[in-house]
Amino acid sequence: MRKENNMPHIQQLSSHVADLIAAGEVVERPASVVKELVENAMDAGATAVRVEIRRGGMGLIRVSDDGCGIAPVELPTAFLRHATSKLRSAEDLGSIGTLGFRGEALAAIAAVSRVEILTRPKGAQSGASLHLEGGVPGPVEEAGAPEGTTVTVRDLFYNTPARLKFMKKDSAETAAVAGLLQHLAMSHPDISFQLIKDGAEALHTPGDGKLESAIYAALGREFARSLLAVEGRGGEVAVEGYVTMPLQSRGSRSMQVFFVNGRFIKSQLLTAALEEGYRNQIMKGKFPGCVLSVTLPVTAVDVNVHPAKTTVKFAREKEVFDAVYHTVLDCLSARGGAVQVPRSVEQVVLPRQDFFQSLDAKSFRERREQADSQPRSAARPAWDSERRSTARVADSAPPASGYGRFRDAGGALGRPPASAAGPTEAETSPAGKPEKPFVPAIPRQSRELPEQQTMEPLREEAPWRIAGEVLRTYIVCESEEGCVWLIDKHAAHERINFDRLKASRTAPMRQMLLKPAIAELSREDAAAVLDNLPLLEELGFSCEDFGGGAVLVREVPADLDAGETSAALEEFAGTLRGGGTLDEKREELLHTIACKSAIKGGWKSDVSELRVLVEKVQSGEVRYCPHGRPVAVKLSRYELEKLFKRA
Repeated sequence: MRKENNMPHIQQLSSHVADLIAAGEVVERPASVVKELVENAMDAGATAVRVEIRRGGMGLIRVSDDGCGIAPVELPTAFLRHATSKLRSAEDLGSIGTLGFRGEALAAIAAVSRVEILTRPKGAQSGASLHLEGGVPGPVEEAGAPEGTTVTVRDLFYNTPARLKFMKKDSAETAAVAGLLQHLAMSHPDISFQLIKDGAEALHTPGDGKLESAIYAALGREFARSLLAVEGRGGEVAVEGYVTMPLQSRGSRSMQVFFVNGRFIKSQLLTAALEEGYRNQIMKGKFPGCVLSVTLPVTAVDVNVHPAKTTVKFAREKEVFDAVYHTVLDCLSARGGAVQVPRSVEQVVLPRQDFFQSLDAKSFRERREQADSQPRSAARPAWDSERRSTARVADSAPPASGYGRFRDAGGALGRPPASAAGPTEAETSPAGKPEKPFVPAIPRQSRELPEQQTMEPLREEAPWRIAGEVLRTYIVCESEEGCVWLIDKHAAHERINFDRLKASRTAPMRQMLLKPAIAELSREDAAAVLDNLPLLEELGFSCEDFGGGAVLVREVPADLDAGETSAALEEFAGTLRGGGTLDEKREELLHTIACKSAIKGGWKSDVSELRVLVEKVQSGEVRYCPHGRPVAVKLSRYELEKLFKRA
């Protein structure tokens, strides 16, 4: 018996299902709706755009503008698929200069929500309104309205419940909308943007046409103060905007903002060009921030390679790369490099700078001979001992030798030691009058104290020795069997910290900051941190919302340097925004804490510190850092001799 062929028949989808599929491409989350509506408002010539959201945009999205408006007879057509006022022919696809151009945005939004539009063209006596539900339009009605357009979207995804389970918390969706408006405000500083979330104003830019004003309003004062203006050109590519000073680098790339012909994009090419300009001028693991606008002919860039239009393709990638790279590099070079010493630091005089000195043998002998050849004068007290006034430390005693003045622990000048203080009996001054003997501020004890002895624990001789340290990063160690080890001290210390933190069954010790730290984060990063406050509390952080994307930190783990607080939170945010279980996120956060609290490459380390690290590595307890990199490299005697052609 032959088996029947159950192959399904090919049929055309209904318009409703086709609209839902299109909506899945265009409308990913509430921020997608806001993006399409705001870009349409900007293309309509608006000078002010107001966005209001509730429940992260899931309950309500309302976008109002003062643009050109829509004619009442064209309202139903505006919500049809492939309906647009910005394209006329196939040739126009090669020179797209507007933001919203696909002709599917309004149709896709209406297919998955309840939409109401109120519009009035400029110069018209009255406006019109239209209501749609699930993509089905009602009648066009005359209505009173201000010039411009207002689109209200309610109950997003009400008819596609499968999409609702993929939505994040309201705070995360709100942060996504705020981040979107930040980018739009900086790409068009001549337009005033206002964001109202749950009845409170969260963003308001002046729209004065100045990019620095938009950056200040969108990204905060601290970030705006760390920027340098850049401007350059390479061929047909023009680059302008702002980049951060090298010393004001960030812990992540969240503050890198790029625009191409006024459109916010994400581009690995532009990121690589920016960071290449900072090569050798920024710490490893740090990233520059920027707000850069790249302008080039519309025919030289393809923006229609992604439904969300956040990815573009350049016709001449090398020309774009070189333009950004040289613009950034020229700006940093004009400032004389990465290090800028504050004026206040230049005027600081260390109280003990003449005590510790580094001299070579020749200089030491010369200064010793010069000191011995000079006659010594008696130290003169700065008070009259005959009046029995309260004794105080003398501040007029000359240096006893050429090695610098003797000072006490607080930095004040004190009495030279007996070997260099000169005669203790009364001497004659140049005028012939006897001088009073030097009277110490603290009387010397008449009886001798017994010498204190310290008992050190006996330890077995280690089967290795530390030969030294190179580049202040790698420990050189020789083992008993004649092998040479190179140990990365940062990686080893990072692993030790991570193992200790992970094995601990109690909350880590905290340190309360004398001055709370303010971490300036992007809106999305701040929302990720604030949504996970219990987890951060468990790891030793005490944080709270400071508004405007800033997070106030009052306590940090005791092992963490307070100066690393902002960088740690930026890395935390990237981890928390990613996927994974709670345990996986906790482990990633421990990685960050262990890294930030570890010895850094380039730091000067004490021998006792190096010894502890070598012991851990030689015992086999530490082999890899938490990120999987090797901690040590072993070279046998044969391998060394082979390098020198001795084997």
